[in-house]
Amino acid sequence: MSATDELLVPRRFRGPDPSGNGGWTAGALAALLPHDADRCVSWPAVTVALRQPPPLDVPMPVTVSADGAHIASYDGSPVAQARFADHDLEPVAPVGADEARAAEAAYPGLRSHPFPGCFACGTDREAGDGLRIFPGEVTPQGDTVRAAATWTPHPSLAEDWREYRDDVRHASLPVTWAALDCVGAWAGDMADRPMVLGTMTARIDALPVIGEEHVVIGAARGQEGRKTFTASTLYDADGRVVAVAEHVWITVDPAAFA
Repeated sequence: MSATDELLVPRRFRGPDPSGNGGWTAGALAALLPHDADRCVSWPAVTVALRQPPPLDVPMPVTVSADGAHIASYDGSPVAQARFADHDLEPVAPVGADEARAAEAAYPGLRSHPFPGCFACGTDREAGDGLRIFPGEVTPQGDTVRAAATWTPHPSLAEDWREYRDDVRHASLPVTWAALDCVGAWAGDMADRPMVLGTMTARIDALPVIGEEHVVIGAARGQEGRKTFTASTLYDADGRVVAVAEHVWITVDPAAFA
């Protein structure tokens, strides 16, 4: 393997305390994969497997294996591994912003949340700090349970690696992955099966526009032992697909993260 870069997860982007939010961590590692296209247009599908809870505020060396996988490690052990996906992703069917907004009142995390400090869906995070994506159940797609919420990216989430075009600011790539993260867990029954992200595959068609209302939707895809399978999609204000994802979650005891 060869060394290429470092991955660091600032405490702001924590998930189950004291570890990094799985989606943000996965997106930050995915950003290190080589990509020739204009980053503000699209990013190909990448699969990231989380091997252990990502530490906070610790530089993790990233090495590249012979087959191109990018591996972030801590104390000599792999934390996350990213590689280009071997399949494409299908969007979860959309719901309107009004239905998604109404569903937020039924967000199970408002009653009880296993990880209230989570960057993506934590109820203890203030506006402008966490994403505060609070998905509640919406109309099923056939037999598929779905959950949805609205999300308006805050200016503090803007990416900082390029000049803005036409004064349009966009959320960063790791934040976009984070927005696609926990909505899947809540669609997969996070209230009764506390879980953490094991594997996430995401394709980013465009980065979300700062200050524009989006709709994020999660869908359950089944369970197998401790594993829960879900998908999610982020739509912009005009109903266009911004990004899509699939997840594998692992059921855990929240006390293990206290």
